[in-house]
Amino acid sequence: MTEKIDDLTVTYMEDGIETSKELGKVVLSKGSWTTIIFRYQDWDRDKEVYGPERYTIRRYQKRHGEYRQQSKFNISSRAQAEALIAALQGWLEANEA
Repeated sequence: MTEKIDDLTVTYMEDGIETSKELGKVVLSKGSWTTIIFRYQDWDRDKEVYGPERYTIRRYQKRHGEYRQQSKFNISSRAQAEALIAALQGWLEANEA
């Protein structure tokens, strides 16, 4: 049971191996609905190394004192992350004009 935002993670252990390693997280919003963006790497069992950095945005709802994941969006590549950043920056700059 996850009761605190600080305890929410994408780290995952399987057979003693950290198959998903969290590299960082930023809490975008808090409250009964919490949004967090995580930076992580997945373990490649064949090559026995961690793969490229990945990013995921997760939404959690707090019910009865426990956070439950409700949705997620995985950013599939660095190029997709850069395109997302460019789109947001463009919209923000347009709103400032």
